[in-house]
Amino acid sequence: MDKRTLLAFILSFIILVGWSLYFGPKQEQAPVKQDIPAHVSGQEPAAGPAPAVGPVSESFSASSELPPPAVPNEKEIEIDTPLYRAVFSNAGPTIRSFKLKKYRETTDPASPLIDLVSLKKEMGDFLLIGFDNHSAGKKENMVFQVDEDAIHVDPDSPAKDLVFKGTTPEGLTVVQTFRFYWDRYQIDFHIDVTNASQTPVEGVFKGNLKAMPPADKGGYYSYVGFALLLENSLEEVKVEDPSEEKTLMGPLGWVAYEDNYFMTAIVPDVPVEGTFIGRHLASGILEGIYLQPTVSISPSGTISSGYELYLGPRDLGILKDFGKDLDRAINFGWTNIIAKPLLYVLRFFNGYIQNYGVSIILLTILVKILFWPLTHKSYKSMKEMQKLQPRMMKLREKYKNDKQKLNQEMMALYKTYKVNPMGGCLPMIVQIPVFFALFRVLGGCIELRHAPFALWINDLSAPDRLFHFPFQIPFMAPPYGIPVLTLLMGASMFIQQKMTPTPGDPAQAKIMLFLPIIFTFMFINFPSGLVLYWLVNNVISIGQQYRIHKKPA
Repeated sequence: MDKRTLLAFILSFIILVGWSLYFGPKQEQAPVKQDIPAHVSGQEPAAGPAPAVGPVSESFSASSELPPPAVPNEKEIEIDTPLYRAVFSNAGPTIRSFKLKKYRETTDPASPLIDLVSLKKEMGDFLLIGFDNHSAGKKENMVFQVDEDAIHVDPDSPAKDLVFKGTTPEGLTVVQTFRFYWDRYQIDFHIDVTNASQTPVEGVFKGNLKAMPPADKGGYYSYVGFALLLENSLEEVKVEDPSEEKTLMGPLGWVAYEDNYFMTAIVPDVPVEGTFIGRHLASGILEGIYLQPTVSISPSGTISSGYELYLGPRDLGILKDFGKDLDRAINFGWTNIIAKPLLYVLRFFNGYIQNYGVSIILLTILVKILFWPLTHKSYKSMKEMQKLQPRMMKLREKYKNDKQKLNQEMMALYKTYKVNPMGGCLPMIVQIPVFFALFRVLGGCIELRHAPFALWINDLSAPDRLFHFPFQIPFMAPPYGIPVLTLLMGASMFIQQKMTPTPGDPAQAKIMLFLPIIFTFMFINFPSGLVLYWLVNNVISIGQQYRIHKKPA
């Protein structure tokens, strides 16, 4: 029965890990049956080609990967707020740079600011929103007139507008207005298109996002790629292979590109039926195209479209304040229902303590208090099982050739002494979903990015390393050093294992003693915040076991 108990625990652990990795949230949704605009399917529109409008003049063909030619008379406008410093271009218009003032590339205060624009100028445009009237004529971006040379936003001037205006030779006038705020990462965007020609013009409002994925992930569980709110359901659209393309259609609440701990999102004022196309270009660039339904502009008519842009951290509190369900972009998989409340509690503690390391300790204590009755019952059951070990060994020896009789006698023994052989395992299994939720939170939330704890631990999102060595260490990811916190965690697990009643099977007991070594190697490259949680959890468990062992029977 001891072997079955151990096997049940191991199988439960494997099932939960497998479920987390392979059966998390849906990656994509089957396209809804809907007419795809001709310029998406690659067919020519029925009517003759209409004049193009600058920022979205390129077609949806493979030629979109060609670098844009140099634009004459391009002008760059710097936007400065307390939260970011951005550079806009009147060619498009587009964003050339978007640096976040509160986030740097490393823990070094002199390191460069995080720039959400991961593309060099010759690689294409990071973000474009405009009106596409199906023409594949010219490829260069239209140069707009702009009403400001630079914009500075602060509490004395809480919001300012930047207006781009352009008129094509074909008679379409486009006005794009960006509104910046001093205290948020939100940018309001409004576009007006007026048809001054004598013939109706058909087209679509289109948003285009391009980014170069990072070589390595910043968070242990970070998702890198496109995400969207489709039919009120989060969809993570993975396009990993070169030249891969996926198309999704339906009511779109927002579309976004998520990169490690940061994201860029296009949020329409009103969710409408739309089309999203995700591509992995041969150059390695990820491209996302967001299309609204086809509209027609009559002569002298004007149509408009409004959006809210978000360019900033994947911070649960900030995204919650933004609204429009953008906070759902923070996804912890099947543990979401547990993980997000735990993250809120962690943020609550840090609001008073201002140290996420101490906040993790308090969160661990809180979780242990909540599960104290279950763990107490588990340890008590294991203690009772230990008392029966001599009798169980005699029964195994007596009925070693009769498995059926052995099982009957063992069950009678359990019944006589009112011991549940699964009592030590089941309470632990109940706690596994909470462990995985904490694993996801502490392994990927931006709150721990570059968050210091104490002494040598200056980044709870990175592995702990005391000293840095110039040589490699087996099983260790750089930087190379002494993983003090991980070694302490392994030692605490070994002590806890020695205090746990040993199984009757000697081979099984040896396997259990190897677990601390296995876990130490597993955790050596985990974020120090996660290792800190596991260490504190072990220390509290040791105290709980000590109390049970010292208590009279």
